[in-house]
Amino acid sequence: MVDELNDYITNLLPGDEKEFLSSDSIDRPGANDNEAFKHLTPEFLSCLKTSCLPNHSMKLKIGTTIMLIRNLDQFEGLCNGTRLTVSSTNIGNTIYIPRMSLSLSQYLWPFKLIRRQFPIIVSFAMTINKSQGQSLDHVGLYFPKGVSSHGQLYVAMSRVKSKASLKILIHDKDKIPLHQTTNVVFKEVFHNVV
Repeated sequence: MVDELNDYITNLLPGDEKEFLSSDSIDRPGANDNEAFKHLTPEFLSCLKTSCLPNHSMKLKIGTTIMLIRNLDQFEGLCNGTRLTVSSTNIGNTIYIPRMSLSLSQYLWPFKLIRRQFPIIVSFAMTINKSQGQSLDHVGLYFPKGVSSHGQLYVAMSRVKSKASLKILIHDKDKIPLHQTTNVVFKEVFHNVV
């Protein structure tokens, strides 16, 4: 859903977009022991997605809001979660972001994927988890399926600086607007409340 929203908003921006493709591979020492891994094609690897790695295909335009997903220079404030805007002018600081070989510390697949790509994601829309720690002027929450994890609703709603700057869209599977959602909380939280 986040990728769809980011693509939609990027397409609204004027100007031409530029596509940046990753170079994907698997960690060879672990893969040499398994014959099946030798048949993983670049096309298959490029289809793999997770919120911890940038997508294989990244489409950017001037004006695109991006977020760093790795620490680049903590002294300069270029840390995981820092939001930036793609620009063609020298407004503000010019930052060069190198392509990096990125992988996951915990494997989601039976092999270690290595993706060489810019350590950024388009960030007009972001997941609730990725928004944690952000303080934003305006927040729009979109819940087509509701909130499914403990504390997610609180985290999502607490990113905005004022109640007036918070908009929420909730609907059911038939796209009929709803006026409420479930706030998922572990019942154990209330066991010792007096």
